[in-house]
Amino acid sequence: MAETSWPTFLEFALEAAWEAGRITLGYFQTGMQVERKSDNTPLTIADQLAEQKLREMITRYWPDHGIVGEEYGRTEPNSRYTWTLDPIDGTKSFVCGVPTYANLLALLDGEQPVLGVINLPAINEMVYAVRGGGCYWNGRRCHVSQVDQLKEAVVLTSGLNYFGAKQAAWDRLVNHTYIQRTWGDAYGYALVATGRADIVVDPAMYLWDAAPLPVIMEEAGGTLTDWQGNATIYSYETIGTNGLLLDQVMALTKTDH
Repeated sequence: MAETSWPTFLEFALEAAWEAGRITLGYFQTGMQVERKSDNTPLTIADQLAEQKLREMITRYWPDHGIVGEEYGRTEPNSRYTWTLDPIDGTKSFVCGVPTYANLLALLDGEQPVLGVINLPAINEMVYAVRGGGCYWNGRRCHVSQVDQLKEAVVLTSGLNYFGAKQAAWDRLVNHTYIQRTWGDAYGYALVATGRADIVVDPAMYLWDAAPLPVIMEEAGGTLTDWQGNATIYSYETIGTNGLLLDQVMALTKTDH
């Protein structure tokens, strides 16, 4: 992607995320009907309308770009670029009226993420980055923490019943860190990217969950890998760190497969 394209793509992505957030806020804490998908995860009209809006905007401005969204699947690209969409990341929080849900967008160049946006509309926070352009939190440059010892670290996850075969690795992280909280989903990665937490781990992630995260984490000075330390968004698992703690975290997680 040409460097001159960054401002245009970023401006579009921020506007699109804001529009998705505006739609979801219209249904937030309203007692809306909640359906269950085949995997027993919740689905609301807000998820559907927000993704529809994002798809309409992308199709209008970038009609040759591909789209991969949680609710409406994949549209194959006629160019090298693909947008990934999670209209509501943290739908369980959303349906419970908890304000830490997010609207997620990413842009892939081929298979590599080059732009990511985490919009947290109910708490009025947006964290975003483009490759080589730094990471920003509500318009200000942001950076990961400087914590370099696990015993002083804050570790986050999205839920306590997801770990399965990785339960022992999570238990080791719990035993070696200072504070453990379930400030999870994309909010956890926003907290690490802005220096308010140090590690976030997820044993189960889809592409639309993971795609915005590498650019945000790396441009903030941190890392985004799988549980074996590979820098990828295609392993259906992620670990975000402030970089200084990566090796110590991997020493506790890489032994579990």
